[in-house]
Amino acid sequence: MVSRRIPSQVHRQVGRLLYAQYLLHEPAWYQAVLQHPPLPLPSRAPPSRSKYDKDQNKNPDGRHETEPIRIHYIEDRIRKQFFKDHPFETFRPRTLVEEGRIEEEHRVRGKQWTRLRQRGRNPQPEDCVRFAVNLYEHHNVSLSNAYATAVAQFRALRSEHHLMSAFAAQEAEAYGAVFGPTPIEEIFNIETRIKEQNARRQLLLNQNERNALKHWRAVAEHAGPQGEWSKGREYVRLWREGVRPSYERSLTTPLEGPADTVVPEEEIDRMGSR
Repeated sequence: MVSRRIPSQVHRQVGRLLYAQYLLHEPAWYQAVLQHPPLPLPSRAPPSRSKYDKDQNKNPDGRHETEPIRIHYIEDRIRKQFFKDHPFETFRPRTLVEEGRIEEEHRVRGKQWTRLRQRGRNPQPEDCVRFAVNLYEHHNVSLSNAYATAVAQFRALRSEHHLMSAFAAQEAEAYGAVFGPTPIEEIFNIETRIKEQNARRQLLLNQNERNALKHWRAVAEHAGPQGEWSKGREYVRLWREGVRPSYERSLTTPLEGPADTVVPEEEIDRMGSR
């Protein structure tokens, strides 16, 4: 049985088998593969570099540096700190659909951009990040002061936009406008509907269980006078007075059948007096 080999070493294994006379005849493809051997597998060692690359990437300790240089942007630091201070900004809806062309840079930029409001009265988080970088690069402001200035103006514009939107909604309602439910109200309505459906389903299941129990429950019909239980006192009193107790007709009536199966009346009286 021939052991498995990787494809690039099959012809070598066949050569060993022919030399050991394990195979008596060469395969039809053997000479063709020897003339055109398969490509060797890529080596595990890193590829050799040119002398220029080795001289440029050589470390003081004699080793060669192959790791890429880490790319660093100021925007990443500002963006990370901004979302750490304003985590709820990540919940605002944003469109992720890309247009056919790249968005052009705003005409207000560089040294002309001195206030965040110059790019709109409802800024986005990216506007705040760009404004902080613009203050740092074009207005000789330290990065911490640039971030503090950008965040302060961002919060002021957001507060102004919130108040204007609230008063505009009140004015519209005063003129008869009717607004739909808010996302929070929609969520509460969905939860309420689900709870009602679960309650109806549970009530139906309980009703089915009660019906099943009733189907198998033994119901005894009351045959006799209704009243409170005297704990046997009434029976003892009648026994002492010599009053004969009255039983059901089904117990005192003789059974229909052969004569030998009929119980005598004296035996019935003796059984009742016990």
